Amino acid sequence: MAILDLDQLKEHLAFTDDIGGVDDALLQRILDAAQNHIERLLGFKIEEVFGGDEQEPVPPALIEAVSQLAAWWYDNREAASDTARILPFGVTEIVNEYREFTF
Repeated sequence: MAILDLDQLKEHLAFTDDIGGVDDALLQRILDAAQNHIERLLGFKIEEVFGGDEQEPVPPALIEAVSQLAAWWYDNREAASDTARILPFGVTEIVNEYREFTF
């Protein structure tokens, strides 16, 4: 289950109503992939740790990390430069604050 919905991602991207649902399928795939990627970096599924009964709510910073990454991938989906391979500013820092480390 996603911690961010399609409408929230569209809001982050500053989509207006006149754009409609033209890119909805693409945006949903990117959103799902962004959350999956963040969870792999974290080492846990966000919804297994946050947001459930008797759990703390999903931290806004993790929602922002998924949002930023999804927006970055959408905006740079056809980029072929080296800048397309790095995470957007702040995502790494957010992930590092919540990452589960095991040794």
